Amino acid sequence: MVVHGKLQSQNLLILIMENKFNIQSTTPLITSDCVIFSNKKVLLIKRKFAPYKNCWALPGGFVENNESTEQACVRELHEETTVKVKTNELTLLGVYSEPGRDPRGPIVTVAYFLEKKINNFKARDDACDINFFDNWKKLDLAFDHAKIITDAERILKGS
Repeated sequence: MVVHGKLQSQNLLILIMENKFNIQSTTPLITSDCVIFSNKKVLLIKRKFAPYKNCWALPGGFVENNESTEQACVRELHEETTVKVKTNELTLLGVYSEPGRDPRGPIVTVAYFLEKKINNFKARDDACDINFFDNWKKLDLAFDHAKIITDAERILKGS
């Protein structure tokens, strides 16, 4: 979408993701995901929208213009769960870029993790449910989130 001769990237991103113009992104888009452990349980949201509608997933989403991946992680976590954290509480887990990891197209995620006691949370925005799980391996998780959680658990066990 062009407005006053300038590309509105946020609107273009939405159009690309909805594939309204059948545009194929040649450069990967960037998301940020958050693994939160509280009392040895992991916080997961149930996705409200496709892809993976009604599947459990990590809180996360697209990085906006003029925003770091850490800031996106904090923002998305709060938008989807009402949980507030600060960027300095996050530990970089890794970059997940396997082609095909997201059915919408080439999307790279930067994942962070933290341990924090969480008592209050509520599903909002892209989430229709939310809960802490100790038996998350029995769930059918969206995207490559099982690998991301496994990597976070491995790091926590090593520390």
